[in-house]
Amino acid sequence: MNFKSNGKFLLTGEYLVLKGATALALPLKLGQSLDVETLEENESLIYWDAYKKSTVNGQQTTDVFHSSQPWFSVVLSKNDFSIIKTDDKEKAERLSEILTKVRSLNENVFNAPHDLRFSTHLDFDPQWGLGSSSTLINNISEWAEINPYSLLDSTFKGSGYDIACAKSNEPIFYTVNSQQSTDDSRIIEIANFNPSFKDNLYFVYQGHKQSSANEVKAFLAKEKNYKREIEAVSEISRILPDIQTLSDFCYFIKIHEDMMATCLGQNKIKKYFSDFEGEMKSLGAWGGDFFLAATNWDETKVKKYFENKGNNVIFKYKDIII
Repeated sequence: MNFKSNGKFLLTGEYLVLKGATALALPLKLGQSLDVETLEENESLIYWDAYKKSTVNGQQTTDVFHSSQPWFSVVLSKNDFSIIKTDDKEKAERLSEILTKVRSLNENVFNAPHDLRFSTHLDFDPQWGLGSSSTLINNISEWAEINPYSLLDSTFKGSGYDIACAKSNEPIFYTVNSQQSTDDSRIIEIANFNPSFKDNLYFVYQGHKQSSANEVKAFLAKEKNYKREIEAVSEISRILPDIQTLSDFCYFIKIHEDMMATCLGQNKIKKYFSDFEGEMKSLGAWGGDFFLAATNWDETKVKKYFENKGNNVIFKYKDIII
């Protein structure tokens, strides 16, 4: 059996989507697949092998079709998911916790007598923060026939927009309208976001992954309700698909960035690229992962600029967004 889920970018609504803001999210051409094989052996074992995007000469590459390489392996007991053998204890313990939650949501899923082999294949480096966890959760949930939001809530937490992206082949509006972990608590709408100026949009990796789980926990601990900011961000999310020009797009993403910088008490991403001609917007957890760059510069100039700054992973909009 084979399952495939899309990665994600959260274009608007980072952090505030946790408080009920409507976010604009983009599913990616890059994702993760899961292959599940029933083996002839009956030793109550689970074999798990994970593969990721390769590097070339030590450098991360944006070549989607480059060969993959192993990055994690574990053998687990199918009875209690205890670790028998692994090359990464921390990842193995996390996987054991996930599979334990899977069984609690579907007690029959591991009852078949034969051993199982799971193989995962990431289209991207897991450090990029494009959804290695959410695509895993969605793929496992499809295999186990359980609610992926329920599994997410009992493992990595978060708003669930990344699960919605994993299952969508179009940009979406995403809103959480209650604290309940059910599909009914999440409003998912198709967003007709197809900017005519997409050739002016780039996604650039900052060079270090942020912990989404830690960022979520820290933000939810804040007692402020952010009512004004939630309303403003929700409005920007709805406006962006209707924008026709790059200049108007830049105007609204600057408003969004200014507002979130104040909410979080952090510097805007453009502070670190003050000589860049255009606008920039942080995506997802601030301080790591990818950011958006919107500019009239041509592709050669954009790539040279960021590479000179040490940012070598750069995607054009059309090369990564579905």
